Amino acid sequence: MGPLVLNTRPDTDSAELIAALETRGYRHVSAPMLHIAFPEPEMPLDTTPYQGLIFTSANGVRAFVRLSDNRSLPALCVGDATARMCHELGFEHIRSANGDIHDLAALIRGNIDPATGPLFHPAARKTAGDLGQILREDGYQIDRQTVYEAHASTELPQDALDALIRHDVDTVLFFSPRTAETFVKLVHSYKLEGDLAGVSAICLSPAVQSRISNLTWHRTHVASQPTQEYLLSLLDQSLS
Repeated sequence: MGPLVLNTRPDTDSAELIAALETRGYRHVSAPMLHIAFPEPEMPLDTTPYQGLIFTSANGVRAFVRLSDNRSLPALCVGDATARMCHELGFEHIRSANGDIHDLAALIRGNIDPATGPLFHPAARKTAGDLGQILREDGYQIDRQTVYEAHASTELPQDALDALIRHDVDTVLFFSPRTAETFVKLVHSYKLEGDLAGVSAICLSPAVQSRISNLTWHRTHVASQPTQEYLLSLLDQSLS
């Protein structure tokens, strides 16, 4: 049997990751640290004022298509997974920063004239950075609206809890600071601190790693680029 990997991503974002883990021969167990809810929109979104769309997550794309039928506006995406979601849902003009929020800001600066009009950013209530603040000095107007909610988990699934207690888990994957923070809270709640000494953690970015630094791990690793592809490559290296 292959190594057992604990996935902490929300269910809505996990299908591609789980398929990649299975292709690589890893066993997996999921403990989603966030649960995504999409409220029913009160009315369709008028996209007329906007020259483009900013997507910092695939869930932002999923939420937008509930608000509007417009697929012709340029879609500026934080990473390739978000860009693939745009492609699947029929957007016509897609660009990917293939990185983090700062790479996305650079992509916007290089492709969008702030004088042409505002940009629409469908997002969760809590985000990993303020893109509007980053771009404000450059003259960009970002209309960020909360279009979905990411609720923190309050318990671990029984199969994931059992695997941790039995010390079966080889590696935990972390994709965002908030999922990492939620995992740490649950570890303390279940008193699992001593059960992680033989477990490695692989993090999408230094910001994610910082949120789990007060736990005792066998090793922690950070992907050299903040993408799923680089994280999985690091997973392969760490378990080879």
